Amino acid sequence: MDTERWDHVPFRAGDIVISTPPKCGTTWTQMICALLIFQTTELPRPLDAISPWPDALTHRLDDVLADLEKQPHRRFMKTHTPLDGLPFDDRVTYICVARDPRDVAISWDNHIDNADLDVAMAMRAAAVGMDDLDPSTPTGLPERSESARDRFWSWIDNDGTLVGLSALCHHLSTFWQVRDEPNVLLLHYGEMKTDLEGQMRGLAARLGIEIPEQRWPELLNAASFEAMRARAHDLAPELPLWRDPHRFFHRGTSGQWRDLLDQDDLRRYETRVRELFAPDLAEWVHRGSVVT
Repeated sequence: MDTERWDHVPFRAGDIVISTPPKCGTTWTQMICALLIFQTTELPRPLDAISPWPDALTHRLDDVLADLEKQPHRRFMKTHTPLDGLPFDDRVTYICVARDPRDVAISWDNHIDNADLDVAMAMRAAAVGMDDLDPSTPTGLPERSESARDRFWSWIDNDGTLVGLSALCHHLSTFWQVRDEPNVLLLHYGEMKTDLEGQMRGLAARLGIEIPEQRWPELLNAASFEAMRARAHDLAPELPLWRDPHRFFHRGTSGQWRDLLDQDDLRRYETRVRELFAPDLAEWVHRGSVVT
């Protein structure tokens, strides 16, 4: 990513920026915003064309800006840049989604396994070139272990700025510190799973969008995991990147880590969380308890 690209995005009143750590419900939140804004399940274009990622280096910035300028509807963009890396504009609503980091680690593992990194590098080369990358490790990703447990701990112990528990903690902290601001909204993936209707209605209210009551059942169904997975070719971002677009919507569940971690793992994880998170944020992210 190149966060300086955001300095070139001319915001409009009512713009929405969906800023989440990777694998925390970004595409889901984009779809919910699309359903609320268009108030129909039939979107005019693929989701990632309607809701672009300005600081991604797989598209030329001029093309992204030109497309945004032409959009007549209320705009909603995605990013994995934390709030302290974005221009803060009172006219813009900033949405972040948190998720249990253990589930994020499991989801990231599937995400990388499903990604065609050669295609990703080719898209980047075509858009912005490769001169700024280290030829020995162009993707910036560590070598992939054969062990699922080792891959989990690689994510947890990673101190990088985009991927890993440290990066996730920093991202969420930038929103947690300003969560009472009127144009900042911090959602939780677990609450979206258990009460999708309540979360969607709450988001509509925060965005000032009125939905006719008779439209709600159709919109809620379209935002379900099963419905989105069935439309993977329209909803998965950067479609050529995925070996299987349906697998991008892998499970969408919480608690998958329970099949991988034992009590010793959980104690080790709790120690790492306490190193990184403020206690109130840790409690909220884990919905009450880090070790259960």
